[in-house]
Amino acid sequence: MIKRGNKTMRSVIGESSFDFMGNRKPAMILSGALLAIALLAILIRGLNFGVDFTGGFTIEVGYDSPPDIQQIRDVLVAAELPDAAVQNFGSSTDVLIRMAPPEDGQGGAALSDDVFKALAPTSETPVDIRRVEFVGPQVGEELRETGGLAVLMALFAIVVYIWFRFEKKFSVGSVLALVHDVVITVGIFALFQIEFDLTILAAILAVIGYSLNDTIVVFDRIRENFRAMRRGTPAEVMNVSINQTLSRTVITSFTTLLVLMSLFIFGGKTINGFALALIIGVIIGTYSSIFVASTAVLGLGITKEDMMPVEKEGADLDHIP
Repeated sequence: MIKRGNKTMRSVIGESSFDFMGNRKPAMILSGALLAIALLAILIRGLNFGVDFTGGFTIEVGYDSPPDIQQIRDVLVAAELPDAAVQNFGSSTDVLIRMAPPEDGQGGAALSDDVFKALAPTSETPVDIRRVEFVGPQVGEELRETGGLAVLMALFAIVVYIWFRFEKKFSVGSVLALVHDVVITVGIFALFQIEFDLTILAAILAVIGYSLNDTIVVFDRIRENFRAMRRGTPAEVMNVSINQTLSRTVITSFTTLLVLMSLFIFGGKTINGFALALIIGVIIGTYSSIFVASTAVLGLGITKEDMMPVEKEGADLDHIP
């Protein structure tokens, strides 16, 4: 029964005939508005960088039995300590606490004493402060620079890859779609001042990979149909191609979002930001692979001649006896 239901679902989506390219202008207006809001949020409000990027203290605490992570967070808040990120580290009995430098400028020894005094009375087992490390602002600045460089290098590598695999107009379209996805995702974090740390940066890179994979699937079908369909304008060929890949796009995105929603709801505070960035990225990436990437290629004037395989010199001579 389930198998038949899935086949019916794929059949209904696969036989769609939506005029995506006919609606490209409203889609571009929507994308332009989202990009404007995202850029304004980044420029005016800025990103709420976490300890990874701003510098701060990392304190490792050991317990004899697995502690309640949420209780530790509540205790630290009640003790009026700096906003702390608390997570398990290595095992269920090891806890890693990351917090920004206190405004009064106290050092790691004094801060670890405050943490110990706050946690010890609330634990039935001994609390052991195992190590205290300080990440300076200079290190945080270097992490921001290397993180941004990693994103730029990924985009450059994608341009080169698509340039060789498809055609230069496709590489421009794919990069525009990826920049669109990254800017909007980062802009949402800036708009709502959600903490931006290394896990979010990793999610941004994952969004780039996911969106690129979706875009390549659409581009592959567009290239095949440009060569196979003898009639039809470029917009009509693209509409057919997108509709043919729509079932794969919708089902893949839907199942991915189910997993990410589970992580966001049940994964705890530590992984919430990571899951949220991926949820936003998957939704925006699915949209951009249909509208932004394909629309950009169409706007650059793609033709059937661009898709025709180039004949090698002397190919005609091979048939001469």
